[in-house]
Amino acid sequence: MKRILVAVDLQKDFVDGALGTAEAVSIIPAACEKIRSFEGDIFVTYDTHSENYLETAEGRKLPVPHCIKGTEGWQLDARVAEALRGKDWIAVEKPTFGSVRLADYVRVAALREGSVSIELIGLCTDICVISNALLLKATLPEAPIAVDARCCAGVTPALHEAALAAMESCQIDVIR
Repeated sequence: MKRILVAVDLQKDFVDGALGTAEAVSIIPAACEKIRSFEGDIFVTYDTHSENYLETAEGRKLPVPHCIKGTEGWQLDARVAEALRGKDWIAVEKPTFGSVRLADYVRVAALREGSVSIELIGLCTDICVISNALLLKATLPEAPIAVDARCCAGVTPALHEAALAAMESCQIDVIR
């Protein structure tokens, strides 16, 4: 069975930039260790917006410019980038919370390999991690999917826990 790790939006703006939190900063060492020790395919998502972000549907509801392509905030956290050094990985830019393209890439890997197991880590548990986990579950309902809670942080600790509970309700395993 092919193992797949999805590292969701471990970008500077979500760690210690425009939308950063102490909780996000605190999970980076565990996320880096997971990446360094992982054997399998790695997909890394990038929340990706353009200069007109405030004019988008998301920008009107969350009027904090972040992850504008090409800016420092759009880049991976430096420690995450270092953990990925020497690894084969695929970047997936996504203009919104969940990525249909990511789900398609993983579906193709499952078809090629016969079966896959998927693990997700990243930010933010209650927005982009849950969106991608549910898209992957809908795309590959028989594939084992897990989220490592130690390598994720939500907008708040309460929303992190609520998202983990919601994913468990949808038969996504939560590693604690």
